[in-house]
Amino acid sequence: MTHKLNYRVIYGDTDAMGIVYYANYLRFYEMGRSEYMRDLGLPYGEIAAKGIECPAVSVNLQYKKPASFDNLITIETKLKEMPRAIMCFEQRILLDDILLNEAIVNLCFLDMKKQKPVRCPEFLREFLTENVFQ
Repeated sequence: MTHKLNYRVIYGDTDAMGIVYYANYLRFYEMGRSEYMRDLGLPYGEIAAKGIECPAVSVNLQYKKPASFDNLITIETKLKEMPRAIMCFEQRILLDDILLNEAIVNLCFLDMKKQKPVRCPEFLREFLTENVFQ
C-alpha cells in the first residue's frame, strides 16, 4: 500500500536560491511516514505510549530535481516489508508525475525504558499483518 500526502512548499522550506533546502527533504519524509501510520490507524504517539520509539538509523536519499517555493509536491510512502528489527520505508517525492527525490529510510525499535534496540513488537506485527500485509 502506497500512501500519498500532498504538501505545498512554503518560503521557509527554501534556501537563498529559491529551491528546497536539501535537509528539508528529511522533514518531508518524516511527515509522510507520520501521516502514513496515522492514516493506517496507529500513529507514532500510540506506539510511544507502549514504550517503543522508532528513531531513524539510516537514510539513503537520491536527489533528482529540485522543488521550489509554492510547488505542490506529493510525498509517497510505502513500508517495504514486514519489519523484524528494522522498519524499512521506501519514499518518493514527486511534482505532478516528475520524480524529484527518493529515499530508503530505516527505523529501529527502541525500548524507551532500557534505551536499547528491540525486535519489532508483537502488537505492531499484528497490526501491520491486518492493515498492510494481508
